[in-house]
Amino acid sequence: MKQFDETAAAAARDRQDQLTKPPGSLGRLEELAVFMAGWQGTDRPVIDRAQALVFAGNHGVTNQGVNPFPVEVTAQMVGNFRNGGAAINQLCRLAGADLQVIALELDRPTADFTQGMAMETEDLITAIQTGKNAIDPEADVILLGEMGIGNSTVAAALAAATFGGTAEDWVGPGTGADDGVMANKLRAVETGLKRHKGAATSASILGSYGGREQAAICGAVIRARELGIPVILDGFICSAAAGVLMVNDRNALDHCLIGHESAEPGHRRLIAVLGKKPVVTLDMRLGEGSGAAVALMVLRAALECHNGMATFAEAGIG
Repeated sequence: MKQFDETAAAAARDRQDQLTKPPGSLGRLEELAVFMAGWQGTDRPVIDRAQALVFAGNHGVTNQGVNPFPVEVTAQMVGNFRNGGAAINQLCRLAGADLQVIALELDRPTADFTQGMAMETEDLITAIQTGKNAIDPEADVILLGEMGIGNSTVAAALAAATFGGTAEDWVGPGTGADDGVMANKLRAVETGLKRHKGAATSASILGSYGGREQAAICGAVIRARELGIPVILDGFICSAAAGVLMVNDRNALDHCLIGHESAEPGHRRLIAVLGKKPVVTLDMRLGEGSGAAVALMVLRAALECHNGMATFAEAGIG
């Protein structure tokens, strides 16, 4: 498994200190350049190939009335992605990312986690492997997103099972739940947490609550780490899925950036628990990897400055 290259990172910091600007004046852009340098193992990191992956799944917990939109919307949105009509298509085109949409057995939703396990072992392994197989080993950065009606409820359950707290700490409106749907979401998560309270490993938590797209996200994160490819996670749902990996390994997300702080209430709490800082905060809550795509633009800006600016010596200043 590839590790962060501290020597390359130190060389990148040294370069930042020599560029024609006051030290630290580019703020987070400097930090992002150093992050990329450490994972690429060079003081001049580049993004020639960016891969965006959107995993889609359906969920049995929608039987509990946790979603304001019908489950058929998942497949309809997958079609919209593939036809180029969604926000993520426009943002990936602008950011220079190759988008792939991977639907995971939409006609066979996971089981209702309030009634039993969402996924049995075979389904879980298959979904994780799908995520691993999707990674382009030649990519310089991976963007991860998701689509699945009902998956903000799954994300709340995953976050609570992984990091503790109550359903109220993690459940939010998702795609626009009204008071009745919010009550159903809270009840579903509370019921699930009681039923699966013994889940204590990454695999058992994923199997307990689902969904397939969350498991695929975990697989993608694992494979990217093996290859040393940095990852930009999207919002609450994507971050909650990847966060499950920290149950087994506290350093599992060292190669990951949080693309944005979602307007979903639980995401700020989750970011704090993960010990990370979002690249941007734009009050987005769309999913699809849209926040990760916007973050990629910022990351590219960071590297353009890092690699393209002159040093004081080169500019003959000072």
